[in-house]
Amino acid sequence: MTGRREFVKTLGAAALGYAVRPRAPSPDPRAPFRTLNRIGLELYSVRDAMHKDPEGTLAAVRAMGYTDVELLWSFGNFGRTTEQVRAALDHEGLRAPSAHISPITLFVGWERSLEIAHRLGHEYLIVPSFTGETSRTLDDWREWADRFNAAGAVARRAGIWLAFHNEPDHMPLIDGKVPYDLFVERTDPKVVRLQLDVGNLVMGGGDPFAYLQRYRERYWSFHFKDVVPDRSHDTVLGTGTVDFKRLLAAVPDIDRKFCYVEQEGQEDPLGSARKDCDFLKKLEF
Repeated sequence: MTGRREFVKTLGAAALGYAVRPRAPSPDPRAPFRTLNRIGLELYSVRDAMHKDPEGTLAAVRAMGYTDVELLWSFGNFGRTTEQVRAALDHEGLRAPSAHISPITLFVGWERSLEIAHRLGHEYLIVPSFTGETSRTLDDWREWADRFNAAGAVARRAGIWLAFHNEPDHMPLIDGKVPYDLFVERTDPKVVRLQLDVGNLVMGGGDPFAYLQRYRERYWSFHFKDVVPDRSHDTVLGTGTVDFKRLLAAVPDIDRKFCYVEQEGQEDPLGSARKDCDFLKKLEF
């Protein structure tokens, strides 16, 4: 693994074996088809281009048709200051509703981070995962949930939401329990929300439709990532196993949610991002 996931150690290869199949009811066939009103890109998808030329890459992303981006504080926002990032976003007419942050941010400088979030126009700060040495046991996951509840309460008073993003290695059982499930059940929905990475859930052995049904009021942000049949890696949207038409139809009140494309291992990241945006712009659900 590279980038923001390189510090996450794999907890195990055991898959849960859930089928990737729709479980949510089909939409009313009499209702008109809808399309996404905004499409975002997680900038991890184009991280190499962002490191080389952040402003030029943001311009290219906007030209593809993306309206939103998700920033990466854990990458230092690619060497740009808060003011430079905000100026670049404003120049391109891009919105940054959220950013991925290091889990250590919840312990050091949390209130300062909330102030920066306001300056960048964020509504969410999202922790993507935990370090391997702090997520080996269920007690580790319980402590993280409690920390999220405390930090989330501070964030809500500041008008920001704290959220958690799922990785494939959040699914293998620990002492007979899915650690991700324990975390979700222990966190307080009044102060902590969730970002569902559809592809990561599938690669971890989970069923995104089942999780949408189980925790439908908890998911307020999404990473759209397609997955090859053997679940070994992601692929361009519409070329893998995930039924995105049914998925989008299953998300309640989707126009109020933030939807980002993310791919992690493509040979042509900008080209793949363009294909992904084109796919979503044309997708009716």
